[in-house]
Amino acid sequence: MDNRVKTFILLAGLTVLMVLAGRALGGSSGMKIALVMAVAMNFFSYWYSDKIVLRMSGAQEVSPSDAPELHRIVEELSRAADIPKPRVYVMQTDNPNAFATGRNPEHGAVAVTTGILRLLNATELRGVLAHEIGHIKNRDILIQSVASTLGAAITYLAYIGMFGGFGGDDDEGGMGALGAVLVMILAPIAAMLIQMAISRSREYVADETGAKLSQNPESLARALEKLAHGAEVAPRQVNPATEPLYIVNPLSGGGMQSWFSTHPPIEERVARLRAMRSY
Repeated sequence: MDNRVKTFILLAGLTVLMVLAGRALGGSSGMKIALVMAVAMNFFSYWYSDKIVLRMSGAQEVSPSDAPELHRIVEELSRAADIPKPRVYVMQTDNPNAFATGRNPEHGAVAVTTGILRLLNATELRGVLAHEIGHIKNRDILIQSVASTLGAAITYLAYIGMFGGFGGDDDEGGMGALGAVLVMILAPIAAMLIQMAISRSREYVADETGAKLSQNPESLARALEKLAHGAEVAPRQVNPATEPLYIVNPLSGGGMQSWFSTHPPIEERVARLRAMRSY
């Protein structure tokens, strides 16, 4: 399915979810407030999602003089992908991770942690950056960035309901106390499931694209194994709305937690990469 169609479906679904949640929590007045919130969030998500995500993650832009090797790899890979060179950011944390953001290749950005720079060798780092540039090349960053921002807005909407809602009542179309409690619980879960539905498939595609760009599937496979272990050693608490953007889950988690992960199992990703021929 074309990414533009996916974006439209995602925005529409999250907008409807926000409106229905507003109606349940505050009747017609709540629905109107939620609709205004949805329109505003859709607008700002489209134009400013990259800035929001980078700020939420604590990423700081670095110049070529600050990180020459990092910039060199990004420039080479973006040239191979035939896209403009993304802006380069670094996050000060031991958690080894990376993500890409930006609504299109002309506004792309890649961010890596200081932990990943210490953990990976140059070949493995190249594999990770190829994965992130694959996201930008495939133009699927907008989808997840918008989903992250709107997911946070829906969670915030539930918090509003938790502390009194919008002041609506049953005569206005609200669902009453029991219905409101259900919405406060289910709305964030529904938003999370929407993000999960697209996040897992896009990770597989970015892995494949990254392997082609780096011409070395094994380098990304080794990197993913190291990153998975690194997340266990140095987990990082991040805003749940931004977690799907990272190349691996910043929080280590197995068992039931893995059932609700926005990332495919590392073992499966590694197996797929190692089954690929060298490009």
